[in-house]
Amino acid sequence: MDDYPLLNIFLTTMWFFLWVLWIMLLFQVFADLFRDDDVNGWGKAGWCVFVIVLPFLGVFVYLIARGRGMGMRMAAQSRRNEQEFREYVRDAATSQPAGAGTADELAKLAELRKSGDLTEDEYQRAKSRALA
Repeated sequence: MDDYPLLNIFLTTMWFFLWVLWIMLLFQVFADLFRDDDVNGWGKAGWCVFVIVLPFLGVFVYLIARGRGMGMRMAAQSRRNEQEFREYVRDAATSQPAGAGTADELAKLAELRKSGDLTEDEYQRAKSRALA
């Protein structure tokens, strides 16, 4: 450990995290590029070539030219995902599996008949109504 001073450990760690941030930024640019419906196929191909051939310059030019739209598209996607999730939860919370309501109702009717609150005739009528 004596041949690798603390400052070198710090600098190595910093460069590693900067590299990870660069990779994340690169993936974010490509994801935004392919999600955008406003850019046609040739435009996407051009941006891809530019970012692959000159990665630093390509990413920085992309962020300068399309950075504001990138944030707006990401926010719109988040709103759509949130809305779809809320609709799914609302639908799942209100819907019951087929037959679950009927089975519960029949169980309650049987309990009322056992306790003597319903006569056999009333039980049969309520049962036929629940099954209908």
